[in-house]
Amino acid sequence: MATANSPPPRPIVITAGEPAGIGPDLLIKLSQQPSNAGWVAITDPELLEQRARLMGMEVDIRSIKTSALDAPLPPLQSGQIYCLPVALQRPAVPGQLDRDNAMQVLATLDLAAQLCLEQRAHAMVTGPVQKSVINEAGIAFSGHTEYLAEKCSTTDQNFQPLMMLATPGLRVALATTHLALREVPAQITQERIERLLVILHQALQAQFGIGKPHILVAGLNPHAGENGHLGHEEIEVITPVLNRLREQNIQLTGPLPADTLFTPKLLETADAVFAMYHDQGLPVLKHKGFSKAVNITLGLPIIRTSVDHGTALDLAGTGQADIGSLRYALKVAADMQQAG
Repeated sequence: MATANSPPPRPIVITAGEPAGIGPDLLIKLSQQPSNAGWVAITDPELLEQRARLMGMEVDIRSIKTSALDAPLPPLQSGQIYCLPVALQRPAVPGQLDRDNAMQVLATLDLAAQLCLEQRAHAMVTGPVQKSVINEAGIAFSGHTEYLAEKCSTTDQNFQPLMMLATPGLRVALATTHLALREVPAQITQERIERLLVILHQALQAQFGIGKPHILVAGLNPHAGENGHLGHEEIEVITPVLNRLREQNIQLTGPLPADTLFTPKLLETADAVFAMYHDQGLPVLKHKGFSKAVNITLGLPIIRTSVDHGTALDLAGTGQADIGSLRYALKVAADMQQAG
């Protein structure tokens, strides 16, 4: 309960993502229910107004300055949106990517991260971005996880981001993220696996309120290497790390074959799965909870969640975009803040 000396409640900031995609649509649809000013959009307010007209929805965009976050924001009525303006270089056309707007997308991420680091916002939720157009603009960009890790980096040599997706009943964290498959084995090192498993264990305790987490760890190779006949990473890299961490009272099971790890009998005992690469774990999670899943970056000094889907350029401006994932991303961000 707030007291006279309590700091003002801090909002969650939401970036709209790729302006030609469904990110702006999602914010407009989210605004159609009254809000207690728990979230603030970061985008171009003219983009929201333009997209709302196209969708046949009424919005009242209330542009604010960052200094407005230093005091509680008044509640909003349906259709009203608080917006921290970040102007587009050129007007966005739904479904049509424009590399000239790539810098605006990154500027919204920069502002959101800055506000969280300054503790003027308690979390950031990110809308979907189009990696290809950012790279075509001449900016190396492999994803939110890596970009935000650089923005939030410290002098701590052990600093490492960890990407985890979650849906009700399943959490999947990744040892590697957006890499070509041929590059994955070289990244499966003892140092990396140990560091990320410790981050996952600590985050499950501190940000999800799980006293003694149980983590299932996948092997890299089919059949978890089958005793070295299908690869040696399980024997030479993964198992030694798991044994060391078990001595630190971290509850781990594995390395397990990925094709049998995701079975109800095993999953009902676990709090999270640690997969070795992107497409080893995420197809299962998205099959289980698509539109009700969230992307979470662990290991950062801030709380960041995101929708679990892409820009859906073909749906932009149609009003058909599903806001289920955005709603869940907001809920998880709020829950993480309360648990911490």
